[in-house]
Amino acid sequence: MKHIARSTLIIAVFFGLEKVLGFIRNVLIAQTFNLSTELDAFNAANNIPDLVFALISGGALAMAFIPVLSEFRESKPKSEMWGLFSQVTNGVFLVTAVVSILVALSAKQLVSMEIGIAPGFSADQKILVTDLMRLNLIATLLFSLGGLAIAGLQAQQHFLVPALAPSMYDIGSLFGILILAPEKGFEIGPITLPAYNLGIHGLVYGVIIGAFLFLLIQLPALFKIGFRWQAKLNFKDPGIKRVLRLMGPRVLTVFFIQLVFIMQDNLASRMPTGAVTALVYGWLFMQLPESLIGTALGTALLPTLSEQITSGDTAGYRSTLEKSIRVITGLTIPIAVILAVNLKPVIALLGFGSAGTDLVLWTVRAYLVGLVGHSLLEVSVRAFYARQNAKTPLLASAAASIAFIALAIPLSRQLGAPGIGLANSLAYTGEALLLFILLFRIMPYQPKLAGTLLRALAASLVGIGLSLAMQNILGVPQSKFAGVALASLIILLASAQIIPWLLPEIRDLLKI
Repeated sequence: MKHIARSTLIIAVFFGLEKVLGFIRNVLIAQTFNLSTELDAFNAANNIPDLVFALISGGALAMAFIPVLSEFRESKPKSEMWGLFSQVTNGVFLVTAVVSILVALSAKQLVSMEIGIAPGFSADQKILVTDLMRLNLIATLLFSLGGLAIAGLQAQQHFLVPALAPSMYDIGSLFGILILAPEKGFEIGPITLPAYNLGIHGLVYGVIIGAFLFLLIQLPALFKIGFRWQAKLNFKDPGIKRVLRLMGPRVLTVFFIQLVFIMQDNLASRMPTGAVTALVYGWLFMQLPESLIGTALGTALLPTLSEQITSGDTAGYRSTLEKSIRVITGLTIPIAVILAVNLKPVIALLGFGSAGTDLVLWTVRAYLVGLVGHSLLEVSVRAFYARQNAKTPLLASAAASIAFIALAIPLSRQLGAPGIGLANSLAYTGEALLLFILLFRIMPYQPKLAGTLLRALAASLVGIGLSLAMQNILGVPQSKFAGVALASLIILLASAQIIPWLLPEIRDLLKI
């Protein structure tokens, strides 16, 4: 098994673990708070802290930093590489701290203004969102340093610990929902857990604990591979200049991405209670396969694509991209269809009631329309960053944000929360296609996808037929847990039949 395939498998396994823990966490949150004003406030309060993290050290810095750090790893002494890493770490900490303080001071205005996070919320909800947002900024500072640690490890082709780190965050969050938030302790067999009755604030304290664990677990691995912190920061350093030159357009790119999420909640805050939460859960369900396929492969690809460009291996770069496109396209199309047909019993476990379950279900389906596009976007963006081209993804992201707003306003009026999810899917699928068109103009090439698309369509049709047949034969279980077990079995069996259809793509993955 080639190293990219091996790295992708490692990332996918641990992303899968994180998604299982995340699902348990989200089920517990849903059953504790239901589709409530408090849960809507908690979800809306994450937007600006998420934006700060993404702009400074999340997607922005990682995409800009890994190609430069990979080049230093190939061509510079280790001392210079770790010197650059220390300087970037110091800069990130200082900038995140200053921005977090400014956001905390202006939180009330960011929540309430007409183009803010939640102008449609009640006065009490706005106060709660403001309070929760300020607490979330503590976690943002920890996540920023943790995100930087991930970039450093991945640039060294170390993927195990970075893939495990998100599960540490989930453990902290589970502590919040199981221990800090409840009024009455959860009972696990003969054991009754302590309960601190902190309500929705307990969730935020759990997030802070999770962010600390997210950073902590990566530090031993960083020190093991040679990192030693240096107290310096020189913006005139050539390496820093190159990172900033790449990061500038990426910051704007991530801003446009986060703007979509802020606009989603802005629109949803004007809808009945539960719309914001429906969008959050719709996105989370789509993110499970997207993370296991698109994010896992894209994360493993970036260092290798960067090295191929640095060494002038254009043929290898092109081959890696085509195989990745075929694998993602072939897997995500039938998986999206199978999930759309079978997810209702799983969503019912959230305990949102009949109307709430239907709202979340249709929102999930709307997001699943974009599963292929979101997964391909993970590769297309990294293909440009490996070439140290940040401007093209910036322009494409701006176009996607404009397209989303143009689509979301009319679709949300007609379809509610699912309309917002559908607008997201269409906008980001368009962005992924645009980036690949531009990429293959720079590097003339025509990927061969016809066979993959036909086999993916066949696998989808068989998956639908198999799912409906098993649903009809096995009937409707009496309990929610039995329903989830049955739905999971059907999804597993329907997904297993994809493998024979896509053997060429699977062989490609193993060769990457």
